[in-house]
Amino acid sequence: MTTPDPTPVPKGHAMSSSDVAVEPATHAAGRTSIVKVAFASMIGTAVEWYDFFLYGSAAALVFGPLFFPDSEPATATLLAFATFAVGFFARPLGGIVFGHYGDKLGRKKMLVVSLLMMGAATFAIGLLPTFASIGIAAPMLLIGCRLLQGFAVGGEWGGAVLMAAEHGDNDRRGFWTSWTQAGVPLGNLLSAVVLWVLALVQSDETFDSWGWRVPFLLSAVLVLIGLWIRLSIEESPVFAENKRALENHKSEHAPIIEVLRKYPREVLIAMGLRLVENTSYYIFTVVVMTYMVTYLDMPKSAAIAGVLIASVAQFFLTPLIGALSDRVGRRPLYFTGALGAGIWGFVFFPLIDTGNQTIIAAAIFIGLIFTTLMYAPQAAMFSELFGTSVRYSGASLGYQLASVFAGGLAPVIAVSLLGTVEEKNTIAVSIYLAILAVITIIAVIAAKETARTSLVHDRVLDEATRN
Repeated sequence: MTTPDPTPVPKGHAMSSSDVAVEPATHAAGRTSIVKVAFASMIGTAVEWYDFFLYGSAAALVFGPLFFPDSEPATATLLAFATFAVGFFARPLGGIVFGHYGDKLGRKKMLVVSLLMMGAATFAIGLLPTFASIGIAAPMLLIGCRLLQGFAVGGEWGGAVLMAAEHGDNDRRGFWTSWTQAGVPLGNLLSAVVLWVLALVQSDETFDSWGWRVPFLLSAVLVLIGLWIRLSIEESPVFAENKRALENHKSEHAPIIEVLRKYPREVLIAMGLRLVENTSYYIFTVVVMTYMVTYLDMPKSAAIAGVLIASVAQFFLTPLIGALSDRVGRRPLYFTGALGAGIWGFVFFPLIDTGNQTIIAAAIFIGLIFTTLMYAPQAAMFSELFGTSVRYSGASLGYQLASVFAGGLAPVIAVSLLGTVEEKNTIAVSIYLAILAVITIIAVIAAKETARTSLVHDRVLDEATRN
């Protein structure tokens, strides 16, 4: 069992000399502040993940024939998903860099930089020439843009959830941080809406020719909105107080080194917690579109509609589960979600095979319920695992390293396991999901319950104070 620093802070508790950070305000003014911060975190996250998910949807629907036209359909889709995976390999580096400077300079500055970087990469994808125009240079440029996307989103999540976590109060941290998590399905929803409308009003030929570019170019508008909102919020008070205290006791501060030295077990637990959550999400939202279009020969609009309906439901479900985690704890919900996702994989594909739009939407939504039971409390749980001076680095590192194996490789592995269109093997994908579920369940058992604990703790500051 791991034993994180946070402990409930009873009324009247006198903090030690190392506990110099103030608790987030819980009075009326503070309440208004956390509402604003939670909203800003959600909108900014939605914009960044709109960009990131848009790539995944386009990879499932059009990037194969446009950038890899010499390959047969299933192979072209696999190559498109390989470029999709490239973004995930850049995410740990983004998490390390943004986490390092986020723990040294502040959460807000890094969130603004990551948003601008993501917007530039996504807009550039909308302008890229295809293989027919410039040959092999086309997929190379696509990979470059995807790497920049991955680097940017690698620094996004940690900063966004910490702004909400460190502004909020101990008793409702799961609820407030879950709004940041809700920005992810909102971003997926926005990308699915734009793609669905375009696929609905355009022929497949027009959509494949130029229609797919429109949602990438529209991201510029969303980035400006997100930037305006993010610039309006203040820096985390917990971080600001801890930073001043650390400067008084420690001349050098290397967050990434310190998190590996002081919190290695927590990083490994965070990675384990991510595995089936992230993999199941991409199988239930991205791989399913490829499966419907390529393997079942269903229209693109039908594939996008199923994900669209489920994403709407998930958006509203996320804060409800986040609030529930404040009452019953993070671990029971996480355990239920991991177990359910591992089992649902064996039911999911037979339901998709029916071809019935209602059944397909229900299958995706039920799958996302299990995913959300893990994802909604995840932001609070990861925040609670690490001390303030390395929280951005620790949460980002555990989250993004696991994303390489869970999110980035999940579509590639799943499509590879599916095999050819003539001899598809869905049971192999279900077994793959079940194995990851077992690993996540082990991580849940290894973790200690952290709900309602204080974020005013820091092993690095404690050591500096003693010295």
